[in-house]
Amino acid sequence: MMWKELLSVFKGVGLQQAAFDEALLMLQASHSMHRDAVTALHNPGVLVADIYERDRQINRYERDVRRKILTHLSVSPKPDINLGLVVTAIAVDIERIGDLTKNIAELAAGSPEKFNGGELQEEIRELEVIVNRMFRDIGPALEGLDEEMARAVIRDHKELSGRVEKGIQLLRTEKALAGQAGRAVTAALYLRYLKRVSAHLKNVATSVVNPYDRIGFEEKNKDQGPEE
Repeated sequence: MMWKELLSVFKGVGLQQAAFDEALLMLQASHSMHRDAVTALHNPGVLVADIYERDRQINRYERDVRRKILTHLSVSPKPDINLGLVVTAIAVDIERIGDLTKNIAELAAGSPEKFNGGELQEEIRELEVIVNRMFRDIGPALEGLDEEMARAVIRDHKELSGRVEKGIQLLRTEKALAGQAGRAVTAALYLRYLKRVSAHLKNVATSVVNPYDRIGFEEKNKDQGPEE
């Protein structure tokens, strides 16, 4: 059973609803944290002073989600195990986003100058816009059971992933930031962090269109035969 069917049954039901609401709070917190980390990277001297506390708060949200799901499974006369697995998987991906965003903030704090992507600067700015759009769309996709919006998030990740790999290749072959090792390393790390944040947002989006066993994977065509 897919998330759409699961959530239509479970909305408004005690601990399950509370766990889902907490997952949405995690998502909102990770988006805010990500925006601030990106701002700090582009503006030297602007530090996300409470970045570690905000990351700890996301971790607390995840533990609360797990406790609520575990309690529901323990006390409910008819617990929905599949549902608990889906919500827990979503929370895990969102928690990973918090870790990666913390890495971006640390990259900003460790850089003595404003981020300079050289020949990749405009491309990186466009990738940031894509990630921000994915953050914007994933919440409504989850809450509204909007499959098309979820698929848009998945498509955004596929596009971003390819563009990141092209950027990394330009850095590797010194066709971008040639002779600027420090800036090249920073740009490569940042590109990887953006790709990983995007990947976790994509994983969350797949829960809207896929059953639990295919969360994180491509949507299976209805006429597609069984996989090996």
